[in-house]
Amino acid sequence: MTQVINIQPITRIEGHASIGIELDDDGNVRDARVNVMSLRGFEKFVEGKPAEELPRIVSRICGICPWMHHLASNKAVDGCFGVTPTPTGSKLRELMQTLAHVEDKLLHFYFLAAPDFVIGPDADYAVRNVIGIAKANPELAQKVVRMRFMAKMILDKFSSKTIHPVAGVPGGFSKPMTEADRREILEKMGELMDFALFTIEFAKKEIFPKYMEAIQTIGVIHTGFIGTVDAGGALNLYDGKIRLMKPDGTYFEFDVKSYADYIGEHVEPYSYSKFPYAKCWNEGFSMDLANPKGIYRANTLARVNVADRMATPRAQAELEEFREAFGRPAQATLLYHYTRLIEEVYACERAIEILNDPEITNPDVRAKFEPKAGRGVGCVEAPRGTLIHDYSTDDRGLITRANLIVGTTHNIGPMNMSVNQAARTLIQGGKVDEGILNKIEMAVRAYDP
Repeated sequence: MTQVINIQPITRIEGHASIGIELDDDGNVRDARVNVMSLRGFEKFVEGKPAEELPRIVSRICGICPWMHHLASNKAVDGCFGVTPTPTGSKLRELMQTLAHVEDKLLHFYFLAAPDFVIGPDADYAVRNVIGIAKANPELAQKVVRMRFMAKMILDKFSSKTIHPVAGVPGGFSKPMTEADRREILEKMGELMDFALFTIEFAKKEIFPKYMEAIQTIGVIHTGFIGTVDAGGALNLYDGKIRLMKPDGTYFEFDVKSYADYIGEHVEPYSYSKFPYAKCWNEGFSMDLANPKGIYRANTLARVNVADRMATPRAQAELEEFREAFGRPAQATLLYHYTRLIEEVYACERAIEILNDPEITNPDVRAKFEPKAGRGVGCVEAPRGTLIHDYSTDDRGLITRANLIVGTTHNIGPMNMSVNQAARTLIQGGKVDEGILNKIEMAVRAYDP
């Protein structure tokens, strides 16, 4: 008789989803799926709204990464109205986005992922959580809370609203940075930089070596990757060309405005989410583990894979060490945790670079514009992947059409594959326990959905 195991909800992720595992008569996995039931409504209910209001509306899509939606939306509205932000306005936007990455990565690594590695994937769920982490290492827990609070409050103090930001505006930014602001933020970024370096060294020495078997077996799939690079091929979180890499390491590179020529959007009947796929590979869409078609991944592992190099020195040194160990492109799903920490180092370094740019305190932060008919496509790298906002406006500047590809959406197909692979590897002959189910969840948590 067919048995269905439901993991609902998936724990310690930033969104909402469940896993359904179907066993055959022998107790082996017949199928396993990730179900995402969040309503995909923003594309429709923003229609008719003044375009300049959208950056304030779409930040509600995600309470964890509102800055990324806010800034991708601002870039899309810039395109609709044909306005180019001032250089300082662009730098302030990038600084805010980079700071948001700093605190987001601390949240995921220490609060969501760490219980699996510090407490252990087979530990009782009553202690396999952030409270368990705090009890196991109270000094480190206090440091983590302080560092994340500091990163969050930098955003809050300068932009006045960190959860649902309003500081970015069409044409640039709403306020200039004073020299006092710059010095205060720079001092705090020094502490965050030190903590980022401590974290990656701690993980490389005390955590990852203990779980190499899990890294090599849980959720491992073979896919392509997507991410943003600058003109020199270095990873960039705010602006640049999109690289869509095949599993063999070859890639297409394109401007985000032409994303629809390269990326298709598939729909499955059991999920409200879209399933983006690489249309330009001309092979269709399939999540078959043995022969996937059109499947690529986004987020930290993807960005590190598609980039030729990191644009900052300490992050570059970490990338070289990572590639020496795992090659390019690296495919093991749990390596998302490692690459997340490489990006944490990069984000801290990049924020310090921007703060040391003499132009950051220039008061010319916003270009003038007039609402008009047009189309704009805005893109930034959210913590969870390449985020695309595509808007069209009429001659009054009202939204007539919107299409969004959210960072996590790129990974819906890969997450289904990773869960399927993990379930088939771990469940044999109907033997299932809490530790096995948690390891299957780990295949999802790696993507930080």
